[in-house]
Amino acid sequence: MPAVEISLARSVQASPSFLASSVGRKVVMAVSGIILFGFVTVHMIGNLQVYMGAVPLNHYADFLQHMVHGAGIWVFRAVMLTAAGLHAWAAITLYFENLKARPMGYRAQQLEAASWASRTMPWTGLVLLAFIIFHILHFTTGTVHPDFVKGNAYHNFVTGLQVPLVAVFYIVAQLCLGFHMWHGVWSLTQTLGWSHPRYNLLRRRFAMVMAVLVAGVNISYPVAVLTGLIH
Repeated sequence: MPAVEISLARSVQASPSFLASSVGRKVVMAVSGIILFGFVTVHMIGNLQVYMGAVPLNHYADFLQHMVHGAGIWVFRAVMLTAAGLHAWAAITLYFENLKARPMGYRAQQLEAASWASRTMPWTGLVLLAFIIFHILHFTTGTVHPDFVKGNAYHNFVTGLQVPLVAVFYIVAQLCLGFHMWHGVWSLTQTLGWSHPRYNLLRRRFAMVMAVLVAGVNISYPVAVLTGLIH
């Protein structure tokens, strides 16, 4: 075999697969991030019906449970679980890969220029992971809910958030979500090649507005329950 062909064969064998490369995992994290971003935005909008009373929220919850003859909710959950799993896998592997590759001095210098939201991404991500698990056990299965009534989403919503410690955890988790979205939306647009000097200010403002909007509305729910606005 000619030397050129031998060299080419070795290069192909040595090159990492798409998912094994840092670029590939960044793309996976960006695409899964878009799916999760869409979910939290729609979820926030849907939950606004709690301000309209028990009937609209319960009808909304019933629609979700029975869409496409009950199969829709399971397809939706499978997609969201896959997206969350891929997002977490890509983030964790990239984080440890970066720790291993960067000397401590270089990393310390970079932290000075990095935003607070970007520096806390691993920690806000862990808080959100814990929150997702708790949220499912709290409002979906009712396992850790103090007075869970199947089929009565409004009752579960109000009584669940009337527990001060739970309400505080929800507020802290939403603050983490806001910071995570702020940097995440900005970062994923850059990963997918949507970065351009002409649009960078728009990208930054969009990320900030959406993060503040989603976190702010979600924080309003436990606050409204604790103050008696929703009862």
